Amino acid sequence: MGGNSSLALGDQFMLTLAYSRCIQYLYMLARRPPQRALLFCTMLLLMLSPAARNQVPTSRARATKKEPAPRFNATATNGEKFSNISIKGKVVLLEFWTTWCAYCAVEAPFVEKINREFTGKDLIVLAVNVGESKKTVKKYLDLHPRNCKVVLTDDTNLAAMYAATVYPIYVAIDRDGNIAGTQRGAGGEEALRELLASAGLDIKTESETDAASATP
Repeated sequence: MGGNSSLALGDQFMLTLAYSRCIQYLYMLARRPPQRALLFCTMLLLMLSPAARNQVPTSRARATKKEPAPRFNATATNGEKFSNISIKGKVVLLEFWTTWCAYCAVEAPFVEKINREFTGKDLIVLAVNVGESKKTVKKYLDLHPRNCKVVLTDDTNLAAMYAATVYPIYVAIDRDGNIAGTQRGAGGEEALRELLASAGLDIKTESETDAASATP
């Protein structure tokens, strides 16, 4: 996704990488209250900046011929275990992310909102961290808590399957255990809802949700 931008694609990518590295550096410094405030302000500026709005174009793919999801095992930080067998009958959203990814931080509230909307229903959200240590992820989550199920890179074989240089990556799996669609890059809440709808989830679009909220 991304609005009209005068920046070349290569320039956008370099800006994305630079912002991500800045977030990683600021996170390392965020050990005292004033520095945490600095981190928060920096994140806010990133979200409001033109580069954050005109991001690297999102790559989306809807499966024309659905194929089974790769065989996997995953253990969330709360000890809950998941596999191809255990997820049958549920729609699954796999979110691949890293602590240094600025766009992952921007998109996380959208993922959390959808996760809360379907708590106890037929959606499983697994936020799979890619390539980082338990210590690194724990420190990050202390500052940026997640309510969805978080899976560390050492506790699943999924991380290796979706290793990349640009995040986030989303994979939607339908109730039959087939891949319904994938999305590489940040696309906003509406794109996530459309991705999950393609997997058969009865989910309202962002515009429908806003209209329902405005109704007395």
